[in-house]
Amino acid sequence: MPLLASDFDYRLPPEQIAQRPLDERDRARLLVLAGRAAPRHQVIRELPELLPPGALLVVNDTRVLRARLHGKKPTGGRVELLLVEPLPAVDGDAREHWRCIGGASKPIRPGAIELEGDRPPRAEVLAVHGEYVDVAFTTAGGLEAALERVGEVPLPPYIRRERPVADDAVRYQTVFARAPGAVAAPTAGLHFTPALLGALEARGVRRASVTLHVGPGTFAPLRTDDVSDHVLHAERYQIPPATAQAIAETRAAGHPIVAVGTTVVRTLETAAALQEDGTVRAGAGATQLFIKPGHTFRAVDQLLTNFHLPKSTLLMLVAAFAGPDGRARVLAAYAEAVAAGYRFYSYGDAMLLQS
Repeated sequence: MPLLASDFDYRLPPEQIAQRPLDERDRARLLVLAGRAAPRHQVIRELPELLPPGALLVVNDTRVLRARLHGKKPTGGRVELLLVEPLPAVDGDAREHWRCIGGASKPIRPGAIELEGDRPPRAEVLAVHGEYVDVAFTTAGGLEAALERVGEVPLPPYIRRERPVADDAVRYQTVFARAPGAVAAPTAGLHFTPALLGALEARGVRRASVTLHVGPGTFAPLRTDDVSDHVLHAERYQIPPATAQAIAETRAAGHPIVAVGTTVVRTLETAAALQEDGTVRAGAGATQLFIKPGHTFRAVDQLLTNFHLPKSTLLMLVAAFAGPDGRARVLAAYAEAVAAGYRFYSYGDAMLLQS
């Protein structure tokens, strides 16, 4: 039987899609699925009580860029660019090249775009590949600095406001964000505060980080009900030597590896698949790993994750993690979360899945 996206559908009242974050990050609700036990309703700040001493918490330290730019074409038509990934440097061209998603009322063609804002970069569309456009940016102090002046936080479309507010620049960023490059937040990490991290450390829970620069392809809807032909957009990752060592030490001691978010799962499972013995080695790469029911997990023992969109690849990953009957268990847990009034998606509540 083919795997169908429609098998991962569920009913969600629109009013339960979180539009703004809670005042306190760690006050979010937490639905705990532990073994075969019935779901438990807790809160994120109770996480130190739920993880054993010696566990290793692995977070994604990517930093979200102000990756959305507004401007106009030479004809005067409005245009929007969402930076997706950097492109290789071109010999003899000092400009920074990026692949972007382009949005406009009429097709975007090669040529200059006049961007809005305070001292915006000069932008030239070099090539068009369907919805993607290759753009060369010219700046005086580097594109990242220019984005801080003129770019917008790239909130997902289900957060319904015309433009981000000032608070989004802080709240759509984890407290451990370090490496700039993402165009979407690793949302499970948004629940952590310095106080919660301190409480976990006091409990004896260690922490390590990977970097996976989240791209919009992770959240792209499936184009057909049969998911067998769906290919994820490649996302860049980096596993530091200290993280690989911490994972090996934790494994040797018999303690669990706890992934904070699906991006960490995909990073570690990609690295483990590269080795016959399933070890996680340090290094950089890109992943297109599509984890769905039937996947054998080799690197991750527990998963903290937000609630995901119906019929999405991320929901399939969570169902795969929940075991042989994971789809039924996870959809039942989602139905319970809906009935209990949980808040969904990026600024919403979370789940903890434990074996």
